Amino acid sequence: MLKGFKNFLMRGDVIVTAIGLIVALAFSTLVKAFTDNVVEPIIARAGGGNTFGLGWQLGHKGNSATYLNIGAFISALIYFILFMAVVYFAVVLPYKHMQRRRGIAVFEDAPPVKTCPACLSEDIPLAASKCKYCGTQQPPTTVGPVV
Repeated sequence: MLKGFKNFLMRGDVIVTAIGLIVALAFSTLVKAFTDNVVEPIIARAGGGNTFGLGWQLGHKGNSATYLNIGAFISALIYFILFMAVVYFAVVLPYKHMQRRRGIAVFEDAPPVKTCPACLSEDIPLAASKCKYCGTQQPPTTVGPVV
């Protein structure tokens, strides 16, 4: 039982995933600091006056608990977009490139498929001549150039 667990942990994709999560956490901290200390003050200043940020006071004036802070939401949205861009360009693209060099396609579109007219299975490859589920002969499919 422990040998199987050890083999699972030592697989390459588990290690790559763990390292990716660690890198993503580090980038998350960096992007969060940027949005909290640079973007949020700019958004708060856009609100004007001596307010808590960009938004509306719903209760008593000066009560931060009843302040609808739209600026914080905009800041969180910018944080999310920046963070996902950093993860994509710093983790996903290099990983795709490394895997492509190894001959493995990752994050690619699924190959086109057809539906079996007999059993209605929807995942039969276009080039298949028989259904892999019911064995029914499949009509030939012509694949034209992709535009």
